[in-house]
Amino acid sequence: MKVSELADCNCRLLLVLSRLGVAGSFGEKTVAEICQKNGLDTDTVLLICRVYSSSEFRPSAREVRKCRVEDVIRYVRRSHDFYLKNAIESIDRAIEKLIEPCQVPQQQVVRDFFAGYKDELLRHFAFEEDEVIPYIGSLLEGRRNQNFNIHYFEEHHTNIDEKLSDLKNIVMKSLPHECDDSLRQSLIQDLYALQDDLRSHTCIEDHILVPMARILESAHGFGDRHVEAMSGEDEGSELSGREKEILVCVAKGMINKEIADRLNISVNTVITHRRNITRKIGIRSIPGLTVYAILNDLIDIKDVE
Repeated sequence: MKVSELADCNCRLLLVLSRLGVAGSFGEKTVAEICQKNGLDTDTVLLICRVYSSSEFRPSAREVRKCRVEDVIRYVRRSHDFYLKNAIESIDRAIEKLIEPCQVPQQQVVRDFFAGYKDELLRHFAFEEDEVIPYIGSLLEGRRNQNFNIHYFEEHHTNIDEKLSDLKNIVMKSLPHECDDSLRQSLIQDLYALQDDLRSHTCIEDHILVPMARILESAHGFGDRHVEAMSGEDEGSELSGREKEILVCVAKGMINKEIADRLNISVNTVITHRRNITRKIGIRSIPGLTVYAILNDLIDIKDVE
C-alpha cells in the first residue's frame, strides 16, 4: 500500500506517521519503503495505524510479538510531545478566547479546571517517561529492575479521559450564551478529536506496549505463566477451560485477587484471561458477563442470586 492510500483510508494516520518521525512528501512510495527510509519496522507501524483506524480493534498476541519495542516507545514519546506542545496549548488558547465575554470569576473557574487537567496529564506522562520507558529500556539491555514491573504500571495507569469529558460538557452546556458560538463549536470539535486520539494512544500502551514488556519480563525468568496466558489470545473465539473458570468466578462476584488465590495463579494472569474473555465475547461489564455465563450454562442462576 502506498502512503497516500493509507492517508485516504484515514487522514488521522498522517498525524500518527509524523509522531513516528515520518514527514515530508511521500510521492509514490509504499509504506514499507517509507518505513525502511526512516528506520522503522513496517509491522509495528501498520499495527499502530490499525489501532487508530478502529476503536474496536485489539491486537492479538501474535501481532504484538512481531512488533519492535523501540518503535512503540518512539511513538509514545513523540505523542507525549505532541499532546503537551501542540494539542493542549492550542486548546488552552481557544479556551481563553472563548471565555473573554465571561465574568472574571467564571473565567477563573474554567482556567483552574483546565489547569488541573493539564497537571494531571503532565503527571501521567511523567510517570511513563520516568518509570515505564526506562524500565522497558533496561529489559531490552538485559537488566531487571527489582523495584518495578509492568503490572505496577497497569495498576497506576490512570484514566486521562474523565476530566476531558467533563470539560467538553462544560463548554457545551454551562458556558454563558454570550460566548461566541463558532468558537464554542470549534473548541468542542478539538476536544472530541483529542479525546479520540488519547483513547487510541492508551490502547496502544495497554494492548501493545504492556504485552511486549511482559514478553521481555518472561525472557528474564519472571512472569512466565502470564505469557502462557497471553498465548490464549490466538486460540480463536472459543473460551478456553481456564477462561470459563475465571468467568464463573467473576459471575460469583470474586475480585481478581480472590480468583488468583482460588485458581493458584497470579493476578497478572487473571487480568490477561479476563481481557481474552472480553475480546472473544465482546462483553466488558460484570453484570453482562454474569448474564453470559448463565445463558451459556456455565453457572446456575441460583449461585448468583
